[in-house]
Amino acid sequence: MPTLHWLNDEEARRVARDVPYRLLEEDPGLSYGDPAAQNLLIQGDNLAALKSLLPYYAGQVKCIFIDPPYNTGSAFDHYDDSLEHSTWLSMMYPRLELLRELLAEDGSIWVTIDDTESHYLKVIMDEIFGRQNFISNVIWEKSDSPRMDAQYFSSRHDHVLVYGKNRNLLVIGKITSSSNEVASQYNKIDESGRKYYLKPPRAMGGQADSRLARPNLYYPIITPDGSEVYPIKQDGSDIAWRWSRDKVNDEHKRIDWVKGRKGWTPYFRIYSEANVRRPAETVWKHEDVGSNRTSKAEIKALFSDQNPFDTPKPEKLIKRVLEICTIQGDIVLDSFLGSGTTVAVAHKMNRRHIGIEMGDHAITFCVPRLKQVVDGEQGGISIAVGWQGGGGFRFFRLSEPVFDENNHINPQITYATLAAHVWFSETHFPLPAVPQSPLLGVHNETAYYLLYNGILGDRRPEGGNVLTQRLLRLLPPHQGPRVIYGEVSLLDEARLRQEGIVFKKIPYELKA
Repeated sequence: MPTLHWLNDEEARRVARDVPYRLLEEDPGLSYGDPAAQNLLIQGDNLAALKSLLPYYAGQVKCIFIDPPYNTGSAFDHYDDSLEHSTWLSMMYPRLELLRELLAEDGSIWVTIDDTESHYLKVIMDEIFGRQNFISNVIWEKSDSPRMDAQYFSSRHDHVLVYGKNRNLLVIGKITSSSNEVASQYNKIDESGRKYYLKPPRAMGGQADSRLARPNLYYPIITPDGSEVYPIKQDGSDIAWRWSRDKVNDEHKRIDWVKGRKGWTPYFRIYSEANVRRPAETVWKHEDVGSNRTSKAEIKALFSDQNPFDTPKPEKLIKRVLEICTIQGDIVLDSFLGSGTTVAVAHKMNRRHIGIEMGDHAITFCVPRLKQVVDGEQGGISIAVGWQGGGGFRFFRLSEPVFDENNHINPQITYATLAAHVWFSETHFPLPAVPQSPLLGVHNETAYYLLYNGILGDRRPEGGNVLTQRLLRLLPPHQGPRVIYGEVSLLDEARLRQEGIVFKKIPYELKA
């Protein structure tokens, strides 16, 4: 598969691997609402924050929506959006790599971008996510009116590149049609005032619709004058009806008959339901999902005393994304959070959410916006989804690295933190629960143990950090291979082989 090359691209492809794991430190003063909430708002560089989330959320995120800097050369208050082209690519590549690791196998990632970098972004996303997992390039009509001062063209749209982690497992749901779409399609009204349109009950006429292929759907329908009509194409060949004989008999009142030169032709009435659902299309109009003008008005309504962001995304745009690719309880992640729209919408739609923002507006915009959501603010999509408030979020900052430059463990690291790191580095899965013993768990028939921080007592050799004969007898048993992390092993190599143990010394054999 073709790959994109740019200045320092080899270094960019190594960055994600070399980013140190850092601790996440909660600031209770900025957390809000339900203290048991699993929603996270993280302030800090998103590359380091994404790496810190891996031991806990790898393969768990159902939907990622990001609105990265577009690299347009413009001056933005909250982002440096004037990065040189190769620098922009080097910034995006490792972040996309980590985002893929966090994405669930049946999850999807949605990235908004404009024409400046969209084609280059498509190539590096093909490389990272696999070209076969490209789903669509959605066109969002971001502007609801033309720019009369445009030099060449008045830009009306942005791109939203959509990829799945595994296309074969991804499910994209349908959307609810707008009232205008219903009105235009359902162009007839029955005696009771219900809207409908007419559809012939005859099948399309392909090979699978032939009389031979579907003999049970070839039968006569009785016309108003008592004659019989069969499903016959214009060329005279026999095909099948769309519906079974029983369905036609049960719903014969839904048939409209039209008499022409060649006799009677039946049509079925297709009625408009309260919520007509259809596949999402690749052009999203501003009247359906909002525009930049819509989103600026939403921000101004929340923060009347502050200048809005230049290009925030409207809540209806995020709502459409989440309603077709997630369900309640799924995890939604935005690592370029900006004004906080993604997490605000996810919260109102009862999705779990993680938002990452580096700037001060993580505190000045995102925290107060989420507080208003928790308190039940009624802007944006609130009325449409019946939002009344509730829940909460926890605010975190990036703290100390787990390892220093010499690969030594930070003395502030707790057992639970290191256990999560060890488990993820060995299995590439999040640790299911905080371990209550040295046994972290069993993966592919191998048991993993961690002797650290006096898990079996104190920090003396006999207390649990050193593998001794006595401690070996105290470990939870496992009939199969065992990997044990500890400070020192007092068992010789022959005994370790006999016991089926691979001993890894802390900190030197920990993967940093």
